[in-house]
Amino acid sequence: MNRGAWLLERGERGNPATRLDGRRPGGAAWTSGNEVRPLVHGATYFAELLAGIRALRAGDLLLFTDWRGDPDERLDGPGTEIGTVLCRAAERGVLVKGLLWRSHLDGLHFSQEENRRFGEQLARAGGECLLDMRVRPGGSHHQKLVVLRHRDRPLLDVAYVGGIDLCHNRNDDAAHRGDRQSLPLASAYGPHPPWHDVQLALRGPVVGDVEAVFRERWEDPAPLSRSPLTRLRERLADEDVSADPLPPQTPDPPPCGPHTVQLLRTYPNRLLRGYPFAPDGERSIARGYVKALARARSLVYLEDQYLWSPRVVAGFARALRSHPALRMIAVVPTVPEQDGWLTLPMNLIGRINALAELRAAAGDRVAVYGLENHAGTPVYVHAKVCVIDDIWACAGSDNVNLRSWTHDSELSCAVLDETPDPRPPAGGARVFARDLRLELMREHLDLGTGTGTGPGDGVPEAGAELCDPVAAFEAFAAAARALDAWYAEGRRGPRPPGRLRRYVPQELPPVRRFLARPLHRALVDPDGRPLGMRLRRTF
Repeated sequence: MNRGAWLLERGERGNPATRLDGRRPGGAAWTSGNEVRPLVHGATYFAELLAGIRALRAGDLLLFTDWRGDPDERLDGPGTEIGTVLCRAAERGVLVKGLLWRSHLDGLHFSQEENRRFGEQLARAGGECLLDMRVRPGGSHHQKLVVLRHRDRPLLDVAYVGGIDLCHNRNDDAAHRGDRQSLPLASAYGPHPPWHDVQLALRGPVVGDVEAVFRERWEDPAPLSRSPLTRLRERLADEDVSADPLPPQTPDPPPCGPHTVQLLRTYPNRLLRGYPFAPDGERSIARGYVKALARARSLVYLEDQYLWSPRVVAGFARALRSHPALRMIAVVPTVPEQDGWLTLPMNLIGRINALAELRAAAGDRVAVYGLENHAGTPVYVHAKVCVIDDIWACAGSDNVNLRSWTHDSELSCAVLDETPDPRPPAGGARVFARDLRLELMREHLDLGTGTGTGPGDGVPEAGAELCDPVAAFEAFAAAARALDAWYAEGRRGPRPPGRLRRYVPQELPPVRRFLARPLHRALVDPDGRPLGMRLRRTF
């Protein structure tokens, strides 16, 4: 397989300062010989993470970064609060190091106090968790990763990368009844918002790459906060404001699977004092998408929290215009997470503009859906997944919006499988990418996980026809039509199978729409960032 046709070559990352592309002989920009498993839903991920942390011994290493951390979030029932689990690991001699975005005040519905509490709790147990505000104004640290390294047991080493933070709302499963430890979203989601998300479990040499990403941020010599007042308060409170040295990085785990993985990232060109590992920023997520989309021929399957900004969806639109047989399915939240008087219409305008760009390019070859659970409550789609032609798959922390591609710190994994998929139609399809798409589609269509044990085993799988991109496109459309019709007809008779609703932006009263459009254009971009804080857009 020609990996360079789908992945970024070393010079294409646009950031020669990173250690990522210089870690391997020959300067390869990716690692081969990995095993990648998708962990769909927070409950799946949290249960596996809990077992992995409990198995760590004295001298092992645990590294993590998050956008938000809630120390009382349970991984798997009472007594498994993430803060408690990490503290117990540190107390038995595991080296525990974490970075959490410092964030804004909790009065602004972000997480400064929760993140601070998480760090204080871990420090008392002997670990270290720093509140990291080394971002551009208006930006955030959005990476979500965990690395578990085992001294003298490298075959157990694993890294987790994706969209799932160690915080409230995330511990949901396929039933989508929501996390019992919930934070409020828009009222349509109810008291326990149903939550759809994806994390990747990575084994093999790529674990060393994920650790290198953490180390680059950990070793950044810039002050953790730009604010002189914050730094003064920290000194007065005797807070930990500097990172203790890490032990030298151990050799990468040995090869263990058929997957090639390339880590893609976003870093801004930070003002005044740039990142030493990305002095002019990095846009490899955007560049990776643009390169892969140029090869799309049959189906782009996307699950995304935002899908905003014509500038960002231009690569999708270009691919759709260039190839008349190409189709695109997008699964997005039915309702934005905020329903404020101005935030809701401005969020809706951002998506409406992006969808207009896509539909102008391809008309009815673009289909956009929301999800709901069987009780009829919308499911908040927080997943960040893209599968192109069942060959290239990408999952991580980034959304298809401008701030994820230019402004915030992000981390994603592009995955290529060496194993051809034997199920027709072939078209170069690979097992990992196709299985990921089918797993997600089967859930949304209420088809379960199938009865077969794997491709080529001779056992029929539920929804096997979904391998055909045209059949998959039509199956989603038919399921959404049936459910929409059931509602339109007063919900008479049994509820049709499936969880898909055709996405239709909410109607806005004329006054709110009138006010939102000029404010949206004058004050903020489609991602809610003041125009004065935009940065040079090159990707």
